[in-house]
Amino acid sequence: MASQISAKIFDFLKLIEKNNNREWFNENKSLFLEAQSDFQDFVEALIAEMGKFDENMLKLDAKKSLLRIYRDTRFSKDKTPYKTYFGTSLGMGKMNSKSGFYLHIESGKSFLASGIYLPDAPILKEIRKEISLFKNDFLTTIEDKDFKKYYGELDPEHKLKNVPQGFEKEDPMAEFLKLKSFIGVHNMTNKDLMDKNAVKNVSKIFEAGKPLNDFLDTPISNTQN
Repeated sequence: MASQISAKIFDFLKLIEKNNNREWFNENKSLFLEAQSDFQDFVEALIAEMGKFDENMLKLDAKKSLLRIYRDTRFSKDKTPYKTYFGTSLGMGKMNSKSGFYLHIESGKSFLASGIYLPDAPILKEIRKEISLFKNDFLTTIEDKDFKKYYGELDPEHKLKNVPQGFEKEDPMAEFLKLKSFIGVHNMTNKDLMDKNAVKNVSKIFEAGKPLNDFLDTPISNTQN
C-alpha cells in the first residue's frame, strides 16, 4: 500500500491531457495501468487509515471504488475519450444515493469532498426537511472548527435562487434549503498529495467531514427503510 500519490500518476495524467485519443492510449496503455495500480494502492491505504474513525470504510473494495478512465461522450460536445483525472468514491453509493467521500486527482486541480452531491429529488427533500427541523444539529456539523478549517463552508454550486416548494420563505435555514448538494470541498496541490504523510493527511480531512455525513445519512436511511 502507498502512503502518497506517486509521480507516475501525475506524469500519466499530464500525458493523457496532451494526447487524449485512442491511438495514443492504446500504444501507451502500460503507462495507464501502472498509474492506475499506484492509485489503487493509495486508495487501499487510505481506506485502512479511514477505518480508524469509520469502520464502515473497511467494507469497501478499493478497486471497485475507482472511477473508470473512459468518458461518457454521448451527450457531450467534448468527444475526447478519456478523463484527465483519477477519482475514487468512498461510501457514496450508486447514483449518489448517500453521503460519503470523494478523492479527485488531477494535476493542479486535485481536491477532496465530503457530503452528498446532487441526490435524487426524494432524498434531497428529506435532507432539507431534516435541516429545517434540526437546524442546531446541522449547524453544529458545518460550524465545527475542524470542518471550517478544512472545508470553509458548503459548496454553493447549483444553488437555487428561491426557497424550494414545500418550505417557508422565512425559514431560518432558507439559504441552506436552496442547496441541491451538501458538499464540503478541500483543494490539494500536487505537493500535498506527494507528501510522505499524504494518506494520513487526507484521512484527517475526511474525518472532519464525517459529522456532516452522519447528519445527512439520517434522513436518507429513513427513505430507504
